[in-house]
Amino acid sequence: MTRAADMGWIGCHNCGAVHAPGPSRCRTCGAVLHARLPNSLQKVWAWLLTGVLFLIPANLYPLLSNEIFGHEEGHTILEGIVLFARSGDLLVAGVIFLASFVIPVVKVVVIALLAWSVHFDWQMERRRRLLLYEFVEFIGRWSMIDVFVVALLTGLVHLGAILSFLPGLGAVCFAFSVICTMLSAQAMDAKLIWDDDRDE
Repeated sequence: MTRAADMGWIGCHNCGAVHAPGPSRCRTCGAVLHARLPNSLQKVWAWLLTGVLFLIPANLYPLLSNEIFGHEEGHTILEGIVLFARSGDLLVAGVIFLASFVIPVVKVVVIALLAWSVHFDWQMERRRRLLLYEFVEFIGRWSMIDVFVVALLTGLVHLGAILSFLPGLGAVCFAFSVICTMLSAQAMDAKLIWDDDRDE
């Protein structure tokens, strides 16, 4: 398969305009032209490992604290899932489990698998790599469900000295973890998926 890179053509990573060999800046948006984004895989790993590090305290510290008559009580993500399951709200418990455990872990594993397959040029069909990349892009939008719930409860439920909800340290760490994994996926140069040999 003949690629534009084989003929010396370069596509702008910012606006997508294709350029013949010669210019160093995009004629449309003025961005610096690169056949492949510099240090793309290094950035992917840096953001991904940072996201994993934030994911650890996100599951150890309370995600949400409720204050009733001055008495504050916090619950971690796992404790919240258990409480909802014991109270009979299996659907809510399932949604929290899916959004808080399954999606973040699957996202980290898929990004790591994609980065490893590109770096070591595994014998993986390139269309399958592209599907993995698109899957990460799609699943990323569902990663902030817990943070949105905490923000809504904090803003809407506040009954003075009777009842109030406060975001915990776990929510902050979870938000940072989601942001880091999103940046990790964005740092991946999708053009590397189609390369046979790389100079990196």
